Amino acid sequence: MERGAPARGAAVRYSAQLQDMNNLDEGVEFLPAMNSKKMEKRGPKRQVVITVLIIVFLLVSLTTGLLFWHFKYRNTPVQKVFNGHLRVLNWEFLDAYENSSSPEFSMLAKKVKSTVEEIYRNHADIGPYHRETVITAFSEGSVIAYYWSEFLVPKYREGSLDRAMADKQSLVQRWNPRLRNPMLKVESVIAFPVDPSIAHSARDNSCMFSLHAKEGEVTSFTTPGFPNSPYPNNALCYWALRADASSSISLTFKTLELEPCRDDSDYIKVYDSLSPVEPHALVRLCGNYAPSYNLTFLSSQNVMLVTLVTNKEGRFPGFKAEFFQLPKMKACGGILKGDSGTFTTPYYPAHYPPDMDCVWNIEVPSIKNVKVRFNMFFVLEPGIPVSSCTKDYVQINGTRYCGERSQFVVASTTNKIELRFHSDQSYTDTGFSAEFLSYDSSDPCPGKFTCNTGRCIDRSMRCDGWLDCVDGSDERSCTCTEQQFRCQNGWCKPKFWVCDNVNDCGDNSDELQCSCSADSFKCNNGKCVPSTQKCDGKDDCGDGSDEGRCSTGQTTVPCKEYTYKCRSGRCISKQNPECDGEQDCEDHSDEDNCNCGLRSYVRKSRIVGGQNSDVGEWPWQVSLHVKGQGHICGASLVSASWLVSAAHCFLPLQGIRYSDPSLWTAYLGLTDQGDRSSPNVQTRKIKRIISHPFFNDYTYDYDIAVLELQSPVTFTAVVQPICLPDATHNFPVGKDLWVTGWGATAEGGTGASILQKAEIRLINQTVCNQLLTDQLTPRMMCVGILTGGVDACQGDSGGPLVSVEPSSRMFLAGVVSWGDGCAQKNKPGVYSRLTSLRDWIQEHTGL
Repeated sequence: MERGAPARGAAVRYSAQLQDMNNLDEGVEFLPAMNSKKMEKRGPKRQVVITVLIIVFLLVSLTTGLLFWHFKYRNTPVQKVFNGHLRVLNWEFLDAYENSSSPEFSMLAKKVKSTVEEIYRNHADIGPYHRETVITAFSEGSVIAYYWSEFLVPKYREGSLDRAMADKQSLVQRWNPRLRNPMLKVESVIAFPVDPSIAHSARDNSCMFSLHAKEGEVTSFTTPGFPNSPYPNNALCYWALRADASSSISLTFKTLELEPCRDDSDYIKVYDSLSPVEPHALVRLCGNYAPSYNLTFLSSQNVMLVTLVTNKEGRFPGFKAEFFQLPKMKACGGILKGDSGTFTTPYYPAHYPPDMDCVWNIEVPSIKNVKVRFNMFFVLEPGIPVSSCTKDYVQINGTRYCGERSQFVVASTTNKIELRFHSDQSYTDTGFSAEFLSYDSSDPCPGKFTCNTGRCIDRSMRCDGWLDCVDGSDERSCTCTEQQFRCQNGWCKPKFWVCDNVNDCGDNSDELQCSCSADSFKCNNGKCVPSTQKCDGKDDCGDGSDEGRCSTGQTTVPCKEYTYKCRSGRCISKQNPECDGEQDCEDHSDEDNCNCGLRSYVRKSRIVGGQNSDVGEWPWQVSLHVKGQGHICGASLVSASWLVSAAHCFLPLQGIRYSDPSLWTAYLGLTDQGDRSSPNVQTRKIKRIISHPFFNDYTYDYDIAVLELQSPVTFTAVVQPICLPDATHNFPVGKDLWVTGWGATAEGGTGASILQKAEIRLINQTVCNQLLTDQLTPRMMCVGILTGGVDACQGDSGGPLVSVEPSSRMFLAGVVSWGDGCAQKNKPGVYSRLTSLRDWIQEHTGL
């Protein structure tokens, strides 16, 4: 066919255009501008084709995208694992069911598995996605079976599966009318999503244990290898604990040292069940706990499960635990009558059991009113705000109380009161210790001051500047004495708190009169200097505070008394750079020798109103004994072989030459003076005592001494050195410091058996000199009273005064020297200032 001929079927009327079509040889077609037929027929045809092609392309793309999304995302299979339990009503429990390797266990497990699978098959949102069910354990009652089930469900069906598994009506057994006597009759089929960290941990049969308590015996168990080797990494370990049917379980962790707590750290969970389901979790534990911390947990039934989940890193000792069985508690609460009495949550101070309801009906003589005082109160459940108290709580007069609370009082306007305690099935706490008291409504605190909360305090605490009542009612409507400063808000505060850089009044009126002008800088000693003189390389303040905080990092500055000098000889402007976790010196010398000032046991004991120290809380504390006299002075461990103490401890007295090293024995790792034979305690004789040659036994200036041990100590969880500060280290006025010792807890009293602690405040040197009539020297520092004013501890001579730095590392700021020990109210104590004596310590110890 010729290129110019019309195609078959073309209209004859188009023949007139053959000449035009011959122009296609040139590859170009010229359309007449006014050719209406050409415009009408050929133009729209091309647009339609293009439009159709675009629509087809879009439909194909959309279909492809939908199919890709469906198969790639919407239809992506998701693994879901559920833990659960069910009760078999028509079956008797056999002891052999405790052994997962026994034929009896296998036989019953097969029957239960078949029953569970049948229940799943009967539900459209569950059955199609079920992959595997494993029966893990049995317990009594008639028989309770514990299991886990795995599902593979499309992403878009995941929600339906979750809802179906959470609905108890979904998990019901359907009867086959043809079977008059079903093989297993089950009820209470319960399932919960598995903790993700457990679901993705490898199940290791070598780390699964089943233990049964023996009548009248305590059974111990540990992590694999404890204490000689660390527990395994990437592990999921189970300890199934059982007791006889009529008993419950008491579990105590005697030693617990795991990886420090963080979101993905190793952890232990204890369950009130043999299945690891969150609604029955009693506690989650990580990190480490002092041996004296109460870690005793009670079950509500005769079973308990302990799980250990570990990640791929870290090498830690693990735990040692013990458990025994005790009779199940039939009831708790009761009727309490009389003028006064005490009561506690069940098993206090151990953790109370889950799933409990206790009611106490308290009644005092009819002519009196009744009040309940909680001396300890720990009813805390993770994630539950104290404003709601929806899980564990105490209810009195229609009000619920929960959380951690300091001592508080609840009173009734009659002679009767009802107290209800409730715990749900999950997390438990140590509960409360309380007392009920009768009182005369006209004088609720005979001989004492009554806080608005109902608490009674000594009248001497009224208007003393301390908030002894939780609501501050003891400090309202006061008339200030000559020794007090009247705040603008009307509160009275001790005068030596004025100008200490701390807002004691609450409205800052105790500090306003000490402020420098807007164009001035306030020095640490209170002096004001022009702002232009700050960071000019000159000590305009006199204490270096205008030059010591000029910048951070590695800025090199001229060396002054107040600048930190690196080992290379260069000085940097950063204040307190040593052992803060950041490299500030080019030669790293600011971060050398930093194995100090950290506590193995970071958790504090829950002591309200008391000042007993926990085991390992102050691992550098040393008790110095003289044979036949017992504890005489305190000291601080600063290395494996050296102690720092006070020179006045070694003065001759009553014919005894206390400077003789052979008289002394050092006890390290000691908390209770009555427990010196504990395996935690290390004993060392003293090789030599070096007192400062300038020590003045009249003024107590240069009151410092260093002691060398005859043999080095071994660093352990309860024996660690405290960091020595650089001579340029700044402890700012107003900073809270801690002092510890076994000294008398009251003036003229006997020494304490348990190591005491007190939080006190560094006082402005000028103000303190006014209080102590100019008795201070530059080698001394003045530290204020115990915060809160409850049972102020008098720290021992030679004992440590420590500062907690922002890095959580602790530094030795001072040594207990003279005054009123660790200070009574309005009587600050005096301590040897370590920074002023640092060079002398280094000269004699090399530290």
